Amino acid sequence: MTTHPNSFTSSDSKETHSFDDLYELNISRRQRNLNHIDNANFGLFHVRTCIIAGIGFFTDAYDLFVINFVSIMLSYTDSHYMSYNPIVRASIDMALKMSAACGTLLGQLVFGWCADRFGRKRMYGLELSIMIVATFGSAMSSGSFAITTWASLIFWRFILGVGIGGDYPVSAVITSEFATVSKRGAMISAVFAMQGFGILTAGIVSVVTLGAYRESIVITEMYIDPVWRIILVFGVIPAILGFYFRVTIPETPRFTMDILGDIEKAERDINNVLKREDPLIQYTPICVDGPGATWQDFKEYFSKWENAKILLGTSLSWFVLDIAFYGIGLNNGIILQAIGFGDSQDTFSILWNLSVGNIIITMLGTIPGYWFTVFLVDKWGRKKIQLMGFIVLTVLFLIWGLCYSFIKQYMAIFITIFSLCQLFQNFGPNATTFIVPSEVFPTRYRSTGHGISAASGKLGAIIAQVGFLKLKDIGGPNQFVDRLILIFAIFMFLGIFSTLLIPETRDKTLETLSNESPRIIVNNRKHKRKASE
Repeated sequence: MTTHPNSFTSSDSKETHSFDDLYELNISRRQRNLNHIDNANFGLFHVRTCIIAGIGFFTDAYDLFVINFVSIMLSYTDSHYMSYNPIVRASIDMALKMSAACGTLLGQLVFGWCADRFGRKRMYGLELSIMIVATFGSAMSSGSFAITTWASLIFWRFILGVGIGGDYPVSAVITSEFATVSKRGAMISAVFAMQGFGILTAGIVSVVTLGAYRESIVITEMYIDPVWRIILVFGVIPAILGFYFRVTIPETPRFTMDILGDIEKAERDINNVLKREDPLIQYTPICVDGPGATWQDFKEYFSKWENAKILLGTSLSWFVLDIAFYGIGLNNGIILQAIGFGDSQDTFSILWNLSVGNIIITMLGTIPGYWFTVFLVDKWGRKKIQLMGFIVLTVLFLIWGLCYSFIKQYMAIFITIFSLCQLFQNFGPNATTFIVPSEVFPTRYRSTGHGISAASGKLGAIIAQVGFLKLKDIGGPNQFVDRLILIFAIFMFLGIFSTLLIPETRDKTLETLSNESPRIIVNNRKHKRKASE
């Protein structure tokens, strides 16, 4: 339904236009602006966008995976922790690793909705602020008569997770909505690829800090306490560096046009960021009643199977992937210990070997996998890479699980299999499950859809973490790991079928992928008043 008189007088002339003429004028100007974004030459602004968003994902990965080292270090320094029996200590370890994941799930849902409701720009600095505060809180966690060190750390890790969760949909959607069609996959995957450097940096900081305290740790294990605090607080540095740039980035033109209804401001922002010199043409905006981001409209949009199956496909693919990705990733230390990589006579050597082992695996598999995706995703397509990844991972996990007893006797073979799994997780579904949800939903649900998909993944991560730590010792310490790996193979196989539900998004505009006709929705009261006069 429309709210308008039969005709309007243009703001730059005395010429009278019919409503249909003005509606078409606004539609054409919107499309012109979108063409500027979609077909722009790749330039400094695009690089800047990737770097700003990438700093957040560097920090996200560092903060999430550094708990691998911290949980083991804490077991040597916390007297309350050491006083508990092995079952309770295992539960504490699980809570330390799950707390951030639970917070992340909540942050993905809340910030995903908020970015569609209040704008991407408003959320972009808020989640980073939460991460900065929570990182400081984590590093300063200490015990008292009311709370233990690990309980304080669990609390701050949950808050940290909320900020990390918010970064997923907001960063992905901002990058997607500013990207050119031909480079969109590479830009989004480059942002996500910064996770690899974050994981690598966690290992490097652990090695450097351990090296600095080596002599003290050899004398007494209590000197491990400042080590894990330094490792945690390091994560605040990239977050602070990226904060200024996040709060100064403009709102995405798609949100400005499609949700705020201000086509003129969107055009001005496009000209600024792309360094265009086209003069702004005065035009008369009109008021058109259209669907907003309401619960009723949400149900109507996703009640259509062509839309619902996409959300189902992105959510299920992320869910099954994260069961294996986090089941392995957050337990690297346990797996390396199970094959004897971390065995040693003294505490320092155990921690040192585990840190070095993580660096080796990250260099061999994790980082190359991310960047294979960056370079090939716009050539091969998202769907093909995701299918390839799930198929290869199914085979690798089957080989690893069925031949576990043999493989773990040979360190080189074990590290090779482990690294290949990391490679094809990242040159495969771990990257594409992040890319596709930022492309396939309309502007008013793009962040919400990405948040739901990402939260489904974190639900899988939580289930995997609980399952891994509860089941790994069935039959003896680490005796059930081989069967857990076979369970991961089953989930990778299911990922093949969930991938069939999603479309190929390569070389398609976001508007084409949204399965909707263009609409002009103007919510500016001033414009509404003018139109009704």
